[in-house]
Amino acid sequence: MDDILIKGGMVVDGTGAPAQRPDIAIRDGCIAAIEEGRTESAERVIDAEDKIVAPGFIDIHTHSDFTLPLNPKAEGKIRQGVTTEVVGNCGFSVAPALPEKVEELRSYLSGSAPWLPFEETNFSNYMDAWPEIAVNTVMQVGHNTLRLMAMGMEDRPPSDAELSHMQTMLEEGLDAGALGLSSGLFTAPGCYSAPEELHALGSVLKKHEARYSSHVRDESHGVHEAVAEAIEVGETCGIHVQLAHMKLSGTDNWGEAQLLLDRIEAARARGVDVHCDQYPYAWGTNPLRFLLPTWLQEGGMDRLLARLADPYSRSRVRQKIAEIGFNNFGKLESWEDIRIAISPHGAAEPGETIAEIAKARNCDELDTVFDIIIADKGATRILVRCMSEEDVQRIASEPTATVGSDGPCVSPYGVTGQGKPHPRLYGTFPRLIGHYARDLGLITLPQAIHKMTGMAATALGMVDRGVLREGYAADVAVFDAEEIIDEATFDEPHTYPRGIAAVIVNGRLVLDGETHSEALPGQLLRRRGHELR
Repeated sequence: MDDILIKGGMVVDGTGAPAQRPDIAIRDGCIAAIEEGRTESAERVIDAEDKIVAPGFIDIHTHSDFTLPLNPKAEGKIRQGVTTEVVGNCGFSVAPALPEKVEELRSYLSGSAPWLPFEETNFSNYMDAWPEIAVNTVMQVGHNTLRLMAMGMEDRPPSDAELSHMQTMLEEGLDAGALGLSSGLFTAPGCYSAPEELHALGSVLKKHEARYSSHVRDESHGVHEAVAEAIEVGETCGIHVQLAHMKLSGTDNWGEAQLLLDRIEAARARGVDVHCDQYPYAWGTNPLRFLLPTWLQEGGMDRLLARLADPYSRSRVRQKIAEIGFNNFGKLESWEDIRIAISPHGAAEPGETIAEIAKARNCDELDTVFDIIIADKGATRILVRCMSEEDVQRIASEPTATVGSDGPCVSPYGVTGQGKPHPRLYGTFPRLIGHYARDLGLITLPQAIHKMTGMAATALGMVDRGVLREGYAADVAVFDAEEIIDEATFDEPHTYPRGIAAVIVNGRLVLDGETHSEALPGQLLRRRGHELR
């Protein structure tokens, strides 16, 4: 007897092939059969008439390591059809956390995980202690975290001993099954590293057949050089490169998406194993302090706050922003394009723009930014309209670009339901299917599903997920192609999407219509050589 039988649906199998209409039988956590007119009995039959049956979506770029221990049901992602999340991105990972560095790591990540307790741990123990959750998880070691553990927030090259320490910590994570290394070169301390440091860490990745993902050094005026740098690391070290949340930030860079895509394609033609991913929105998000020049962050949070209280430092920052715009975001059209997402200590109201706050305080906008950062001890997070919709559409229409929310898994209740976060946390995958594929027709439905399933699995080295195939793990999403759409907005971000009918993780039904089954069948997937299982 089958555990679950999905009947009558249009099956889009994740390979990019056109839809077909077989039934799908699930048994013992795997896909037991894909055949038309299956008659064997099942404990549960799902009527998928007029629905699409697809592999569960793979969120290839998330920060859910900050939230899943507090939010194991993972509703913000499950209700999008996501069954696997890749965490530890942008150079930020919760481990390793050395005894004397735990508080420094907590302070460093306060703008992303103000609710998360931090404990002393190595990467192996961190993975072993991962809780039962509803989605599968893939972990990466963060370069920024390694640097923080080895040498703090110092703007200098590492000593031989410090570099060796970073390599050792990375190797420990890879031995435990981490996918690879992520970098966040746009902010401290990652921005203080030179290519030689990345090559040294890349040599460890090569030895372990592991992967490298990068939030590149600059997504604004230096984006082309930054993408070239990430590709060069992969090419020099002979490793896979994942270019995170591909975008062009800042008004002076708008319209150049095709140039970036051409650069990636040229690298592939040279034999570089490189992928990119995107979230389909024109707004980004970050801690407010990351808007400012990276020299402010040298030495840690206390020194940052002291510098922001200094008139001379404020003057230096003002001059730099006038010249080139904000760190990583470039030049913006208006102060209305920066909105408060969350302010844990109440320094500003979520949803308000910097323009509105400055006007209410009768204060200069940049001084307002400085004051909020100081009052909130660096923990305030913001939303920034920094991209052009035309560039977003061009990248969304690129068949070789995978999909990542670039956000933690949250839910409307509990500690993760605070503030007004980016709507992509609730809507990324339904938005790509419903808006960009169905409504705008930029890509076909099989292409959209391939980008978020089979192609993502290939980029990660997954061997038994990402497509619907007999013997593969039974991660499945069932949805209405005519109804699926994101409903989260900037004013009401804590809103689930529409159109997801069922989600199955490792053969267990987690979402049945509107009802979460409370099941927590997610697995921690570990890399073994070049394969991820």
